[in-house]
Amino acid sequence: MAKVTMNGRDAVNAELAECYVTIDGKRYNFMQAIKLEAKMEKTKVEVPILGKTGRGNKASGWKGTGSATFHYNTSVFRALMKKYKNNGRDIYFDIVVTNEDPTSNAGAQTITLMDCNINDSIIAKFDANGGYLDESFEFTFEDWDMPEEFAELSGMI
Repeated sequence: MAKVTMNGRDAVNAELAECYVTIDGKRYNFMQAIKLEAKMEKTKVEVPILGKTGRGNKASGWKGTGSATFHYNTSVFRALMKKYKNNGRDIYFDIVVTNEDPTSNAGAQTITLMDCNINDSIIAKFDANGGYLDESFEFTFEDWDMPEEFAELSGMI
C-alpha cells in the first residue's frame, strides 16, 4: 500500500484569518489582531480504584482561556477596563475567528468564543526603540461553538 501524505497546499495560511469582536451589540472587525489563541482545558478529579495502586482520572468540567495580541491602535479594550474601574460594570463580549485559505482543500473553520472577559489590559505604552506598538491580554470565555468545520482531507479516512 502506498504511503499517503498531506499535500503542502492543504496547510492553512495563518495570515488569512478573520477576527470579529461583538461588544454590547456593536460588531468590530479586528483587523488589528496579530495573533489569538483560545484553549479549552478539561478539569479532572482523581478517582481511587480498588485493586489498583494508581488512581484513575475522570473529567469533571472544563474552563476556557485565551490570549490575544493586537496592534496598539485601538482603545476599545482600554475603554472596557475604564468602565469597570469607574462603575464596576464588567463587560462580556464574543469573538468569532474564521480560518480559511482558498488554496487549501481544508476549506474553512469558524469558532465563536462566547462571554469573553478580559483578565488584564495595557493602559499606556511606548517604546523609543520599537518600530510599532502592540499589546497583549489574557481572557476567559464561558462557552464556544464551531458553526463551520474544516473538511476532511483526501487520504484521512
